[in-house]
Amino acid sequence: MLRIFETGRDKVEAALLNQSKMQLVRGYWEALRQDRAIPTRAEIDARGMANALENVFLIERIAPGQARFRLAGTHLSELMGMDVRGMPVSSLIEPNSRARFSELLEASYDVPTVLDLRLEAERSLSNPSLSAHLCILPLATIPGEPQIALGCLVSAGNIGRGSRRFAIASVVQEVVRTESITNELGRGPADSMRIPDSVSKTGSHLRLVHSR
Repeated sequence: MLRIFETGRDKVEAALLNQSKMQLVRGYWEALRQDRAIPTRAEIDARGMANALENVFLIERIAPGQARFRLAGTHLSELMGMDVRGMPVSSLIEPNSRARFSELLEASYDVPTVLDLRLEAERSLSNPSLSAHLCILPLATIPGEPQIALGCLVSAGNIGRGSRRFAIASVVQEVVRTESITNELGRGPADSMRIPDSVSKTGSHLRLVHSR
């Protein structure tokens, strides 16, 4: 009975921690917005999400309905069993759900939209029950430069062995107020998330990707 109680308590604590991380990232993004439509990617500073860095990522649109990871927290690499930097975002998704995911992703770029997905992983003898919560938040980008989005992914359950891929269980799309953002656009490099030296020199969970 004690073991069951501890397992249940651990699940509750993990769920609360995941919720707090997601709220931290979403709250940080909302704070940057203030009275504007969406914040710029040049404003993103790792210090504002210090307690959720392992779950945070930046993605870059590379084609209609396709994006790749430019920055990725270590939790995403743990889920995939490999470094996800430079990989397509769809690599997290089961093949049968990728067409739907591509549609949702493209729609979020066409009209700035917060994309909130609940995910469920495949199960097998070596891969137990695993669910995830994925949120993608749009960022303003200079015309002619790659479109960038901020995201957070948290999971609940045992990762198991090998790569874990997810099916889409539910979708929430929240269209962002689309007023002019011409004066909001930052002019830093496309992969400029400001990471202070104190973070980058101490093994930060957030990794910078340079795409050529």
